[in-house]
Amino acid sequence: MDSAELPIILLNFIIILVAYLSIYPKLAGNNFNKISFYDLFTSAFALLVVGLNYWGSGHEFSLLFTNTNWFWFTLVTYGAIEIPIAVWYFKKHKVNV
Repeated sequence: MDSAELPIILLNFIIILVAYLSIYPKLAGNNFNKISFYDLFTSAFALLVVGLNYWGSGHEFSLLFTNTNWFWFTLVTYGAIEIPIAVWYFKKHKVNV
């Protein structure tokens, strides 16, 4: 793993933790539509921050068995980190899907 991957993974992890432990309980509660709406902004924020650093750089990121650009690396790692935390949140707050 290159040194550029770890900061992106940590950024995604921090954004997701803040969202699911602080923002979503206050603003969305157990409303799936509100959670989805706010999640668009949190994932867009992660893409914006990473994009400001790597857009047009041509830097490749190692994603398991392939190399990708910053956009796909950020999006895939964001999803991989978010899914277990979202499942936990949905069970804890009894979110109806």
